[in-house]
Amino acid sequence: MDGGTGERDPAADARRRASLRWLRTAILYVLLAVAAYQLSGWLFHNLRNFLGLLFLAWLASVTIEPVVDRLERLGLRRGAGTGIVLFSLILLAIGFLAVFGALLAEQLAQLLTALPDAVSRVTEWANRTFDTNFATGDDLVKLTPETVKDLAQRYTPTVLGLVSTLVGVVFQALTMLLFVFYMSAQGPQLRATISRWFPARQQRVITTVWAISVEKAGGYVVSRLILAAASAVATGIFLLVIGVPYWLPLAIWTGVVSQFIPTLGTYLAIALPAIIAAAQQPMDGVWVVAFGTAYQQVENYLLHPRITSRTVSIHPAVAFGSVIVGAALFGAIGALVSVPVVAVIQALVETYGRRYELVGEEGASGDEPAPDDSG
Repeated sequence: MDGGTGERDPAADARRRASLRWLRTAILYVLLAVAAYQLSGWLFHNLRNFLGLLFLAWLASVTIEPVVDRLERLGLRRGAGTGIVLFSLILLAIGFLAVFGALLAEQLAQLLTALPDAVSRVTEWANRTFDTNFATGDDLVKLTPETVKDLAQRYTPTVLGLVSTLVGVVFQALTMLLFVFYMSAQGPQLRATISRWFPARQQRVITTVWAISVEKAGGYVVSRLILAAASAVATGIFLLVIGVPYWLPLAIWTGVVSQFIPTLGTYLAIALPAIIAAAQQPMDGVWVVAFGTAYQQVENYLLHPRITSRTVSIHPAVAFGSVIVGAALFGAIGALVSVPVVAVIQALVETYGRRYELVGEEGASGDEPAPDDSG
């Protein structure tokens, strides 16, 4: 109303209509945001395994990319070079299984059977030696013929279940190999396709990010594989020399766990061989722990600096936390790829981030220059 004349104020009506339009737009955006959140959560929950497999394929592709690049510079087509690298890795795995497969399967089965008794023996020895009161025997591992039979019936797969599991594993392996091949063979084309959607400055950023990913993530995986192989070989030889049973699966366990589980991996890796050795002869367990400690020093001061000189150094707490987050999101695959992903992110932050000089302590203590009284 305007001055009691009964006429409507056009400006007020316009503001009211604008407020209503803004409210409707805000409600629409909120509903769309909620729908997008629900849809993304549903997609992530249902595609989590596929996304983890995709991450693992990406990690494998950037790991072999330096070798593929070298073959390409030698004049080989990129697709052929990728095929040769993957075929060589498959042949290497088949050769290892052909040489050690039967022994590994036999020792692994015996190890799983003997592990509860070994833990009981070590616990009883600790109670006698150190006057402790840890649970042993039936209190430690309550296994009776009835429980064993029940567990066997519950967890032993049927023929159909075994076949379906085998088919699923083979399908996932072939799927990952397919993604690895195309991610590596078509890497430059993929980078060019993505870069064409951005201006020149962003294209240089994409190139830098790609190069850092290949160098840091691929270098991290290669260095860890080399260190794991060295640790497994050294541990296997030592266990074989002192007569510890099941030396092959224990050596592989030590190499993989010590390198791919941050912080706690070193202790978990040597604990299992020490328990098995101590169950046979308590002094052998001491020797295994001593060997693990000595080898860790050799690795830290001699092998690790040389092999990982081109990879990024990650704080142990950050690495351990990334493994926990990756395992929670993607399971075992997430735990495997989490540390390389964090390595890439850290390298990108160091590349594009800006550091400032720390303020000196004297500036905070009130030691300021005296004012100039000349004027």
